[in-house]
This record gives sequence, structure tokens and C-alpha cells, in this order.
Amino acid sequence: MKTISNLLFAVIFIIAIGNGQWNNVRTAMTGTSGGSIPVGFGATFIDGEAFYLINITPEVAFGQLGVSLDLNLRFTTKGKLRTGDYNKFEDYLRVIRYVRWAQKGDPFYTRVGQLDYSLLGHGSIIYNYRNSASYDLRRTGIELDLNFDTFGFESMYSDITDRGLLGMRGYVKPLKFTSFGKVPVINNFEVGVTYARDLSTVADITSADTSGRGLTIIGFDLGLPILSYSILKSTLYFDYAQIIHYGHGTSVGVNMNYSGLGLVDLRGKYELRFNGVHYMPAYFDALYEHERFDPVRRLSKSDMLDTVGANRGYYGELIISILNSFNIIAGYQAPFDSKNEGLLHAELRLPEVSGIVVRGAFDKAKIGRAFILDNYSLLSAEIGYKPAKYLLVSMLYQQTYSNRNPDGSFIKQIRVEPKVSLVFDF
Repeated sequence: MKTISNLLFAVIFIIAIGNGQWNNVRTAMTGTSGGSIPVGFGATFIDGEAFYLINITPEVAFGQLGVSLDLNLRFTTKGKLRTGDYNKFEDYLRVIRYVRWAQKGDPFYTRVGQLDYSLLGHGSIIYNYRNSASYDLRRTGIELDLNFDTFGFESMYSDITDRGLLGMRGYVKPLKFTSFGKVPVINNFEVGVTYARDLSTVADITSADTSGRGLTIIGFDLGLPILSYSILKSTLYFDYAQIIHYGHGTSVGVNMNYSGLGLVDLRGKYELRFNGVHYMPAYFDALYEHERFDPVRRLSKSDMLDTVGANRGYYGELIISILNSFNIIAGYQAPFDSKNEGLLHAELRLPEVSGIVVRGAFDKAKIGRAFILDNYSLLSAEIGYKPAKYLLVSMLYQQTYSNRNPDGSFIKQIRVEPKVSLVFDF
């Protein structure tokens, strides 16, 4: 216990000598300078065992440069660091949550570290992909985009220390090279090509093939802006994707972005999907790292493709932001003629009101009863209260899945963390 007391005192002393004023985490995600250094103290219960917790998650931005860390120090009741948190090189590397330059859509954008809901193009192949499904499964990935007036390039790689998911999309605006280059709206007509490959040796192990090859998806897309105003933009698009050795599908959709002078922002999309046999749209999604491979049955997600029939479906997404502080994000996809096959992603980010902080996220596949937590669910929720400007008392609940079993299989991992956080911003 003496070790813990000394460490707590050292952390409090380091934070106490900082200067600045309170701001929210969103500062680190914008192009402005600033940031925050939340420090949490509490207890964690993992698989029935209690740990004392010190959590340090600073997020800072200096102009276009943004940096975020995520350092969890868990100690047993006897004062020993939790076994398994820091026993490999990548365990230390994952302390860096991310380092980024600019934002996606800017002329030059890059991010290294944890990838949150990565997207290529209109999302028919890679959509809302997360390379880190839980703390124990965090990886260091990279995103790199170049955007010019006539052409551009998007790319991502999920794990720079191992064989992971690689995605690349190039696009060109061909009318920019013709006499239509100065015609509003249609001059931004876009043609794109996507290549995505999971290089993991377990990405395509099936009951019929155990060779351990990777899995590749290629795609082609068209996009035509139909509205292009400062506060309202909308694009019609067509996507085609082919899973190599399996099936293909197409989608037709429309997206919309409305910016109401900073008061109300809306972003949404709706698309119809026409899926052939042995094909799944948005194959690399938020739950992919969990679904990629089942070591007990020795089957990967691709084994399910052999049982997928041709179907038609839809996808809808809506993001609402009020005063840049009240945010609701929801996306749902499902086939028209199959039950219990829906996929949901939802986030809630409420503004701080009278010191009360509420936030959460939920992902679920195989939806029949959307809010039943099962092996196809990921849940994170936190509620807290700020009795003082620099003090947050909260309770964090997370349900994820870890592959820390000796056989590599996934087990449910529930984290319940009562926390007392000191937050100093500058």
C-alpha cells in the first residue's frame, strides 16, 4: 500500500503544478490549441478481481497537431501492478492513444494510434472500423489522407506492429479536366477505387479452407453532389464491392450535411443495398476485431459468407449536434427479408449541466432485441458529477471482450470503475 500512496502523491503533485483553465475534450479534436489532463483514481473489478486504478488521459492540441494518451495503472490489493497490462512492447506502445495532424477531409491528414470508426469513401467496405475493441486489445494503427482539388487519396492500416487490415482508396474528379470544370456542382463529380485486405493469417480460415490466406475486398464508387451550399451539402452515390473468392454487392444512397450556424448540425445518410450471395456490406465494421476469428471453432468471419444468400436491405445513419455539445449518433443496417441480422451503432454525448456528465456508446450485431447485451455487444457508459470545477466523481461501466484466455478465445470482460478525477485544462 505504501507503493500506491507514493505513486498517488507523485501524480497529484505533477498535475497540481500545471496552469490553465477548464475546457472539454473536444478541444483536442479541433484545429485550435489547448487540451485537458484528466486524472482518475478509483477501483476496477476485472473478472471478479479488484484492482486500484490510476487513469491518466491527457488530450492536447497545438494548432493542427493533436495528441492523446491513455495510461491505466492497475494495482492489486497487495500493491503489485496488474500482470498482463505491460508485459510486451505493444503494451507500452498502446499508452499513446493517438497522434494526429489536421482532420479527415483537410488537404493533408494523418493519425497514428487508436483508430476510432475509420471510414473509406462512402463506407461500403470499411465503415466505423475500430482497431481496438477493448483496452486489452488496443493496437497502433495509422490513417493517411491527401486531398487536392482534382484528386485525392485515403488510406489506413490497423496495426503497425503486426499483420492487420490495410485499406486504400484513390479518387479523381474527371470533369475538373474538361470544359465542365467551372460548372458548379457537377464539376465535383467523383470516381473512386478502393482496395482493402486483412493480412492476418486467420482472416479467411473456414470449414472448407484452412490455408490461412488473407481476405481482400475491392470496390468502385461514383459520387455526385446535388447540393453544395455553405450550410447544406448533399451527395448521391453508387458503390460496388467484391469480396475476392466470395460475392459482390452494390448500394445506392444519398448523404446530407446541414450546418445551422453552429446552433444545430445534422449529418445523415440513407442507402439501399443489393447484396449478392456470399457478400456482406461494410464487412470491416466496428465489431470486426471481435468477429474476425473464433479460435475454439477455428473459423473466421468469412466462414459465414458461405451461408449468406442474396438479399436486399437498407442502412440509415443520423448524427445530431446541438450547440456543438449535445450529440446523438445512431446508425442501423438490416436486410429487408431476414430477422435478427441487424447491426446497430449508437453514441450519446450530453453537455455538462449543473456539473452532471453523461456519455455512452453501444455496438451490437445480430439484432433481434436491440438492447440485450450478449456476445455480439460492446457497451461503454459513464455518469458523473463535478462538485468542483476541477473535480469529477463518476462511475464507468464497460462490457467488452478479451482474448486473454490461454486458448486465445474471447471471454466477456466487464469493467466497473468508480473514479475520482482531477481535470486540469490549459
